[in-house]
Formats: sequence, structure tokens, C-alpha cells
Amino acid sequence: MTAKDPALTALAQGWCALSLLHGRIESHIERALQSGHGLSVREYSLLDVLSRQHDGEGGHLQMRQVADSVVLSQSATTRLVTRLEDRGLLERYLCPTDRRGIYTNVTGAGRKLLEEARPTNDAALREALDEAGTRPELAPLVKVVESGTAAPA
Repeated sequence: MTAKDPALTALAQGWCALSLLHGRIESHIERALQSGHGLSVREYSLLDVLSRQHDGEGGHLQMRQVADSVVLSQSATTRLVTRLEDRGLLERYLCPTDRRGIYTNVTGAGRKLLEEARPTNDAALREALDEAGTRPELAPLVKVVESGTAAPA
């Protein structure tokens, strides 16, 4: 493949469109969550991921798994957990079966804030997708997102 290869150019254009769509959606949701609930997109995502844990086998995530789920490095995830813990939205505790493991749970206040913020997040996502769907270069990607399936190869 050369720099003038049409396949490479199409691939680069596709990546640029995907990056643009992601940035537009994230910015729109960020503004809505910040103004309505004092949460960033990353904070909301972390609360959402951690709220889905359960007490059964494999129900609690290790910090590495949490970091992967919110697409942050482990150190950035740890700092984010600390900020939310300082706000009383999360709490950490030692794993009862492996004293080396530390788990993080959403507190009652964190669950309440998450439930209050969920409709804002969902509405902002819908608004961002509706707006992006009017742009010819983004409309096919919006359809893929809305279908919940991966784009055909």
C-alpha cells in the first residue's frame, strides 16, 4: 500500500469520520452531564460500570478490568476512583477471599446520582446522534451505532 492507495485513503477517511463522531458525541454528553449533574463523561462511565457489579462469582471487577471498561490507563482510573471516593460516590474495600485485591463499590449517593444522570446521558446521546445523522459523512456510522451491530467488513 502506498500513501495514494485508494484503500488506504478510504480507511483513513473512515477513521477520521469515526473519530469525529466519537468526539462530537462525547462533547455533547460531557456538557449535559457537567451542567446537569456535575459529572464528567468518564465519571459517569465509571459509576455505570461499577454499578453493574454483583456479589456472585466473578461479579466484582479488578482495577485493570475497570480501566479497560472505561478506556483509561490503570493510573488514570485509580485517580478517577479516588476523586469519586472523595466525593462519597464510591468506596473501596479489601477482597474478602484475597487480601491483595481491592474492590470498588458505588455508594448509595453514587447510585442516586447515577440514576438522576442516566436520563440526561441518554437524551444527550440521542441528540448527538440525531445531529450527526444529518451529516452525510457521519450518517452511515450513526446507523451502525443505532443498530447495535458492527459495520460489515
